[in-house]
This record gives sequence, C-alpha cells and structure tokens, in this order.
Amino acid sequence: MKAGYVYIMASQKNGTIYIGVTSDLIGRAYAHREGRIDGFTRQHGCKLLVWFEAFDDLQQARQRELQMKEWKRSWKIRLIEETNLEWNDLYPTLF
Repeated sequence: MKAGYVYIMASQKNGTIYIGVTSDLIGRAYAHREGRIDGFTRQHGCKLLVWFEAFDDLQQARQRELQMKEWKRSWKIRLIEETNLEWNDLYPTLF
C-alpha cells in the first residue's frame, strides 16, 4: 500500500487554484513551483502549495481528489482558509 496526498496549488490568494494527487508531495510541489509540469498549473502560474491532506493509501487520495474537483470554488477556498488563512506557501514546511 502506497501513501498519497491530495494538494491544492494556487497562483496567489484568491487566485487560480489546482487540485492534484501524488505519492511524492515534495517532488510534485517542486515541479509545479519550477514550471516543470506542462499544462494548467504552468499556464496559470499556480506555484504556491496552499493546502494538502495525507492518506495512508494512494487510492483513498485519488477518491478524495475526484470528490473535491466536483466542489464549488467557495468550498475549496473555505477548506484552504481553515488552516491557511493568508494562503502562505506551505512548501518550505515540508522539510
């Protein structure tokens, strides 16, 4: 069983947000920050890791990601601001 993470990247406070899933949060967040992942996050400048949730099982993380992608934007913002009111970049806290 492989652990997994659901995470939210943002361009800025109340800016564009992206929800993803990974088994390597540090590596994936770094890739987004450096623009190494082609697509939505690079195009919209989503470089700030503003929220994440850890799971013991990657499949559980994937299910949570799919659930969250169906949410209204206001629900996603509320989730971020419950623990990160200022939308600070959480990447440095991973070390």
